[in-house]
Amino acid sequence: MTQHLFKPSTYYHSIGGHEPVLHIQPGDQVTTTTIDASGRDPSGEPITAPGNPMTGPFFIDGAEPGDVLVMYIERITPNRSYGWTTQMLASNVVDPDYVPNLFRFQKDQPWEPALWDLDIAAGTATLRSPETKLGRLALPLDPMLGCFGVAPKRGQSISTATSGPYGGNMDYRGFRAGTTVYLPVSAAGGLLYLGDGHAVQGDGEIAGTGIEVSMEVEFRVDVVKGKYIEWPRGENADCIFTVGNARPLDQALQHATTEMMRWLQEDYNLDAHSAGILLGQTVEYALGNVFDPAYTMVCKLSKQVLAKLETAKQ
Repeated sequence: MTQHLFKPSTYYHSIGGHEPVLHIQPGDQVTTTTIDASGRDPSGEPITAPGNPMTGPFFIDGAEPGDVLVMYIERITPNRSYGWTTQMLASNVVDPDYVPNLFRFQKDQPWEPALWDLDIAAGTATLRSPETKLGRLALPLDPMLGCFGVAPKRGQSISTATSGPYGGNMDYRGFRAGTTVYLPVSAAGGLLYLGDGHAVQGDGEIAGTGIEVSMEVEFRVDVVKGKYIEWPRGENADCIFTVGNARPLDQALQHATTEMMRWLQEDYNLDAHSAGILLGQTVEYALGNVFDPAYTMVCKLSKQVLAKLETAKQ
């Protein structure tokens, strides 16, 4: 295993066939940095345009269309002492008759971000705006990657504002350290991008941001040859999960559930009937992004349930 320390100097606002910044081998580990969604670096200086600028792409030698790229997220650490969020919910997550209240606030208040002080040693994010009724609210840090993925099919280059089968701006808080991600390879080398780090974020990213901050990220890659998947998959110590990205939300749910059915049939030797019985009584769902052009739904299955399944077969 080779350990790479990569310092980016170029960032992309689309995921596609851009020139690789680094070639790596399956099994290699990479330590790199990302800048925040507004294009600001660890010093807080704007160094590129806003809109989820990505670090990468990383070319994984030997990865070919029809393979699966495996990314082990080993560490995500904020590398700046503050982050920022918006101060108001998105209009699409409240009842239509409440939307004028949001606009009224925005009209009366010039747009300014809410700032949060990040204490890595203490593991907290503390609101810096005492004028709110929240005071010095402190939340536990839970760093995650909001946007990452591989080059899409058919040579497409797609904005980092949205998501699809290739990954993208999914904003699922489960994409944290200790999670293994599986992505469908559609271009030579996979072309892996990552960015949009959040120090904290609630389900759905319903304010349009998490606590946006630049990050130091450590990950490792592998390739599963000849393994076809349609949508992103993942696992952690507690569960396996599948991700669907689409709008409306029910279509995203359909993609995620169908991908889980495929996984159970292909890798756990269940037929559709048995997989349906299992999911019908044990499935859990989580919200990724419900703010951006494509929504994200996550279909989860507990590893405790899978262990019982193995026991029942014996």
